[in-house]
Amino acid sequence: MRAKSLSDLLKKGDRIAVSNITGREASKVSIVSQRYCKNITAGWALGKEGQTIEVPGIGAIPVFGQFNELMAAFPTTKKPNKIIVYSPPDAVYGDVKEVLEHGKESVETIFIITEHVSIEVTAKLKSLADTSGIDIMGCNTLGFINAHDRVRTGAVGGDAPDETFQKGSVCIMSNSGNMVNTIATYIKAAGMGVSYGISTGKDSLILTPVKELIPLAMKDPRTSMIILYVEPGGSYEEEAVTYLKSIKKTKPVLVYVSGQFAEGRNISLGHAGAVVEGRNSMATTKMKMFDDYFGIPVFDPERPKIFKDLLSENKRGIRVNALHDLVTAARSLTEVCGIETDFTPVTRVELKPWFINFGDFERKLPSSMILQPGIISEPYGTLVERYVKSGFGRVPSRQPMRNSSHASSNDGATPRIYGYSVMSLMRKGSFAESVLLYWLGQPLKHEFEAKLFEMGLIAALTNGPGTISSQASKLSASAGNPPNTAMIATLAAIGNVHGGNGQESAKMLIEVFGQSGLTDPYNQSKTPDLNIIVAEYVKKFKKKKALAKDAGLDYKKVPCLGHPVFNKEPVNYDPRERVIATYLEENKIYNVFLDFYQRLTRGMTVAGVTNKVHAVNVDAALTCILMGIAWPFLVNKKITVERAVDLPFLAFALGRVAGGAGEYLDHRESGTDMDMRVPVGECMYLGRIQD
Repeated sequence: MRAKSLSDLLKKGDRIAVSNITGREASKVSIVSQRYCKNITAGWALGKEGQTIEVPGIGAIPVFGQFNELMAAFPTTKKPNKIIVYSPPDAVYGDVKEVLEHGKESVETIFIITEHVSIEVTAKLKSLADTSGIDIMGCNTLGFINAHDRVRTGAVGGDAPDETFQKGSVCIMSNSGNMVNTIATYIKAAGMGVSYGISTGKDSLILTPVKELIPLAMKDPRTSMIILYVEPGGSYEEEAVTYLKSIKKTKPVLVYVSGQFAEGRNISLGHAGAVVEGRNSMATTKMKMFDDYFGIPVFDPERPKIFKDLLSENKRGIRVNALHDLVTAARSLTEVCGIETDFTPVTRVELKPWFINFGDFERKLPSSMILQPGIISEPYGTLVERYVKSGFGRVPSRQPMRNSSHASSNDGATPRIYGYSVMSLMRKGSFAESVLLYWLGQPLKHEFEAKLFEMGLIAALTNGPGTISSQASKLSASAGNPPNTAMIATLAAIGNVHGGNGQESAKMLIEVFGQSGLTDPYNQSKTPDLNIIVAEYVKKFKKKKALAKDAGLDYKKVPCLGHPVFNKEPVNYDPRERVIATYLEENKIYNVFLDFYQRLTRGMTVAGVTNKVHAVNVDAALTCILMGIAWPFLVNKKITVERAVDLPFLAFALGRVAGGAGEYLDHRESGTDMDMRVPVGECMYLGRIQD
């Protein structure tokens, strides 16, 4: 290796260039990294020269067409010295070769994020890099983080590296990049932070394996302990143990070997490098290898004192059988080896079930296996209590209804909807009002509600031909399908991501206002104080986000805030929502739910949760309309919560399926058959030809 220390691989002041930076994953990660450490100088992508990657509050990352053009644009002292490769597998060799050709005077390290690069190509890259004196990591690495210098490459740390990685004295090395994040979160409970987090890569051939990184960690003044996450496959750990045996003074090593459960079963662990080839690459063989090196059995968290005695005689390290045992084992190692903890432990890591129901098994299981429910942590405890105590909605009694309905009837002369003659509804002439009668089971309380609902349906008709649902209809027309099939295709392309967000929005509004005493959403004088409600919601959201990040889990974002099209300004608006809001203002109609959303999006920005005021999108506006209509029925238990939650999605689907029919008719008359097919020249096979 060229690097003489871990900081040589990445440190403060390094300048990074990113290949294929305009790709979806590369651009997203680059924006987060730029906010975190501002170390990306530029990127390049063929045919994208002149574009930029905008990072709100930071500035734009310039994009060049080729790497040599990028290098020529910077003076010697500003040229990038680290490279991140996000290129497709078949382009990795060409891009890395270009870097080695034009960057050999300044580039020190290349991180290859791309997975499924062929072994032949990977081996050539290693040879070329060694010849050029450039370190190369990957392939299929998630990246590298230097927590002390607060810099990273790749996606290590996810969207909030500051929350995951507290600086400390543990160097984490892992085949799996996501496990670097998970282990960093776990060891906070032992009072330990991270010096470096290293994803070595998960493909079959690892270009900078653990045997080359451990010597650097042993010499690193910031590192007092090494944690290894090991998967089946490969012989890299065997080489690392051979090195460890060759040195006299070592820092303690804590090891977790995964994948034993898959042995003897036809189970794939998902990583190309985790494929077992021969007995020596099996998980159980690696477990025994580390146990033999440490000279003590696998750690038993129930007997920490015994293992402290064993460790005091041999301070090489220890292996654990479960990830959560890392915490207790790390505590034992720090005490025995005289390592000071980095900070006060953040939280305990233990199983805390909230709900327990063993049923008949409780009489059969030994008492030691009967878990007791713990205290539900906030903010979840309050939410659970609210649901348990909620009187919202009613649960209708179940009965056979094959030939019966509450919603419709026909006595052979008069079809009816909830008792109202279809003919009288026809004479009244309001489709919107009739649909709401069918969905709610009772007529509307205010005339303007039908107008608002109709505006929402019009807004849902289309957002242009590029939407998923419109594409589905056009593709169905290209395939020669009849109109009903195209409409079904439109509906099939609508889901939680596209169109279904209104359901989550309705759930949120019910949670926020369910116990507030709200009875009339249109009476501003009798609504609760929204400033207090918004402040409390934002506070809880920040806390919930922090808890989720601390546990290494994803967190739910606020539904229906933001839109991929209307997101370029410091304060953003969805023009369709503006039409609805303007109608309300002009007609002096108040809607507490839309008022809440408008205040919430500003409150999130003021509290630092978002860096700009996101648009209240059309899904939110449609939800606010329908929740305004449904709220009195909910309060009086005339409809269920489940029905109210479904209303926004139903409305979006009703509007969009009509829009899909319009796209079908247009494409059938004007489109070329099968013009939705991707040209053969643009299709790429990402596997290996087998015959």
